[in-house]
Amino acid sequence: MSDVVIASRSEVGARSRNEDYLQHGAFDAGWYAVLSDGAGGHSNGAVAADLVVRMVAHELGSQLTKQGRAQPALDEVVHTANDALNRQQQGLRGQKRMHATLVMLWIGKNNRQAVWSHVGDSRLYLLRQGRVAQVTRDDSVVQTMVDAGLIAPHEARSHSQRNQLIAAMGSDEPIEPHVSDPGFLVQDGDAFLLCSDGWYDRLEEADIEHCLAEAGSVEAWLDGMQTLVHERQRANQDNFSAVAVWVGNPAEVTRIGPL
Repeated sequence: MSDVVIASRSEVGARSRNEDYLQHGAFDAGWYAVLSDGAGGHSNGAVAADLVVRMVAHELGSQLTKQGRAQPALDEVVHTANDALNRQQQGLRGQKRMHATLVMLWIGKNNRQAVWSHVGDSRLYLLRQGRVAQVTRDDSVVQTMVDAGLIAPHEARSHSQRNQLIAAMGSDEPIEPHVSDPGFLVQDGDAFLLCSDGWYDRLEEADIEHCLAEAGSVEAWLDGMQTLVHERQRANQDNFSAVAVWVGNPAEVTRIGPL
């Protein structure tokens, strides 16, 4: 498999501090990226996001070695991170609890397989041959409303309940993390994007495709999207963060084609 190159961006926006955290890197067996957004409306969201990211990165290597397979390893990693977050807030209730989203990606070196997991509304996109597909589905009130046909997808972006989650790390109820089915084979030229809602809320899917088509590097792809977020940000712009992952050089295969 071609080399995997990873880059990231994280900005505070118009908020007083950045409650998005991210990390990426490599183990002997493959590459990983993880991003977390401290849930708005709760105290210590930054603490929650930081703890989740650090626990995931710490546990991922050992769980992959122990489990041998990526899918159960990611499931165990998410539960371990959630347990660690809950131990930090025993006895706390309601708005005093810390919450965070999570999205993570693993790409194996030997089997060329990608596996991902998420809780909340931070997203993972895949771009293949220049065409984008959202591969995670938001754990949010508005996504439930869209699924039920109560509102149109474009209405979700400005809906008054768009920031209300139905699942998050650190919640009182047990979590059921979404973990992708094993066996997704990556191809040379694939590009992945992990991002918080402050990033994707300011972008159309066509923007993500266009910026990739114009980019000669993973850094340039992020720069293009970041510029659009800056141009379109609102007075109350949320933190916005993203991790971009290139398999080989997507700039060589960004013609639009079937996924």
